[in-house]
Amino acid sequence: MRVGLTGGVASGKSSVSDILRELGAVVIDADQLAREVVEKGTPGLDQVVEAFGPEVLTADGDLDRAELGSIVFADEDRRRVLESIVHPLVFERIVALEEAASGADLVVHDIPLLAESGRAETFDAVIVVDVPTEVQVERMVRDRGWTREEAEARIAAQASREDRRAVATYVIDNTGTLEELRARVREVHAELTRERA
Repeated sequence: MRVGLTGGVASGKSSVSDILRELGAVVIDADQLAREVVEKGTPGLDQVVEAFGPEVLTADGDLDRAELGSIVFADEDRRRVLESIVHPLVFERIVALEEAASGADLVVHDIPLLAESGRAETFDAVIVVDVPTEVQVERMVRDRGWTREEAEARIAAQASREDRRAVATYVIDNTGTLEELRARVREVHAELTRERA
């Protein structure tokens, strides 16, 4: 069974992903793949430098994520340029990983921008990790050291809570404790496993 997993920035999607992995699901992490396809020495990084200039590189020749982020989150056209480079490369990797996991009961695709991509209906089920916007802002300011303005800009660049919830088969509220989150994820995992059987 192919399951999409999504949630806004700082919603706790990574925690849900980790718990699902502990429960035996194969997790394909689009964010991790997006980092891999632009690592030093990759054709992806060459394309990014060609599009955005050498200032997006660190002194060591790695991608300067903070610099690139400040460019693309302030300008939607530039963000689309980056996505047009990264998304096809990530998709290629996803296809290969999915083929490798073809015998698994549950293959979870951890995709931050699933609601935005219009691909939610390509999955058997979609899990949305949800928290109020104010909680997202608090977490980014507290845990990532961002300013309130940076946090709000990042949230504004993603689908709204309503848009994400609209594509959900299951909504996992992550405003409680880690134990409460773990219990809800176990519940959803059990339902998915029953559905698969």
